[in-house]
Parts: sequence; C-alpha cells; structure tokens
Amino acid sequence: MTGTTMALAGLAAILTASTVVWVVSVKRRDASIADVCWGSGFALLAWLYCVLSPTLTPRSWLVVSWITVWGARLSLHIVLRNHGHGEDPRYRAMRASHGPAFWWRSLFTVFWLQGAILWFVALPVLVAVRAARPAGLTAVDGVGTVLVAVGFAFEVVADHQLARFKAEPANRGQVLDRGLWRYTRHPNYFGDATLWWGLYVIACATPGGWLTILSPALMSFLLMRVSGVTLLEAGLKASKPGYREYITRTPAFFPWFPRPPR
Repeated sequence: MTGTTMALAGLAAILTASTVVWVVSVKRRDASIADVCWGSGFALLAWLYCVLSPTLTPRSWLVVSWITVWGARLSLHIVLRNHGHGEDPRYRAMRASHGPAFWWRSLFTVFWLQGAILWFVALPVLVAVRAARPAGLTAVDGVGTVLVAVGFAFEVVADHQLARFKAEPANRGQVLDRGLWRYTRHPNYFGDATLWWGLYVIACATPGGWLTILSPALMSFLLMRVSGVTLLEAGLKASKPGYREYITRTPAFFPWFPRPPR
C-alpha cells in the first residue's frame, strides 16, 4: 500500500471515528468528549498505520509505543479533570452562539475539524511507521526520542502539579507559580509541542521525512496562538487577580528563569 493510500485511509478512519464520537456527544449534550478522544485518536491512527504498513521496523514500534502511551495518558487525564464539571465552557459558549443548530454544526466545527487537524499533525507518525529504511535506529532517532521523552515528562509533571494545586481549597483563585509553572506559564503545552517536534525528528531519520515539517509547526501554532495559550489566558486574566503580575515575570511558553518583579 502506498503512502498516499495509507494517508487517505487514515483520514477516512479518523473522520469516521469523529462522527461516531459526535453522535455520542449529541446524545449526551456534551461536546467536551472531543477533547477526551483527542489523544486516543492519535493512537488509533498510529495502530492503523502499523497494520497497513508493508514493513515494520524498530522505528515503527518505537513511534507506535510512544503515541499509545502519550495518547492513553492524555485521554485519561482529561476524563479525570472533567469529571463532574459538565461541558467545557468553550463548548458551552459555542452552543449558546449557534443555538438550536449547534447539534449538527458541531459535527463540522468541532469533530470533523479536530479530526482533520489530528490527521495532519500525525503525518510524521505515518512516515516513521511506514519507512522501511534505514531498518535500524540511528542517531537521529535517538535525538528525536530524547525530545519526545522531555516533552512527555513536561506534560506529565505539569499536569500533576496543577491537579495537586487545584485540589487544595486554599488555592482557589490563586496562581500556580511553583515547580515547572515557575519557569513557563504553560509547561504542559510546551511539553506537547516538544513531543511532536521529537516525533518529527524521528521521521527525519527516514527518506523524505523532513517534508512533514508543517505538521509539528501547525501543532505549535495552535498551542501558542489559537486554542492553547491565547484562548486560555483570556479567561485567566479575568478570573485570577494575580495572573497579570504572573505574566510580567514568567515566560509564556518556552521555559526560562523568572524575570524580576516590576
């Protein structure tokens, strides 16, 4: 099976899965399930590419293993985070904006859109899983694996620190500025972006893998300018009195030492 055919099969599979998830969301009146299935969608694609690939190498299993662990952890984290809180405020706002038509418009504006983005971001995974050569792992694979591990560690540690902080009633309305959150306002997003650049580097170990550079670039752009930092901070500035001062001393995305208070 050619790479193009595999890519199209992946797109069809992810849009089909997105449609199924949309049906569930309509029945539950909760579009937040799209976020729950985000990580699992990548795992689904990775295993589909593994099944369809004519040749599997140690690189194939390396990438599929990382995607499976990362995707499963992310989906479980979002399930636990959202439990008992109802629909995410972002989707509630969309529901109010679209009115009675939201139930069918959400298929296009939420589920199929996220499915298409997911498929595009995962193109380095397709390349790395399918490539027959080099058959063995290389130094480039090693560099990519280190980046993936660093990104994954940032996500896990940052999410754990934030969950513990929110669990303390005394911290309600306060700003977390300890641990990784002392060096960047969004260590979890930084970790996510780093992980995808690491997977891209692994893809670069194969012929033509560098051509998928727009995939991690899109993920980074979304995290920094669209659905990540920009969208989240708009609400945090209003809900947390100390957040504006936190912004003045803490880098938004790339970790660095805090600036002296003004």
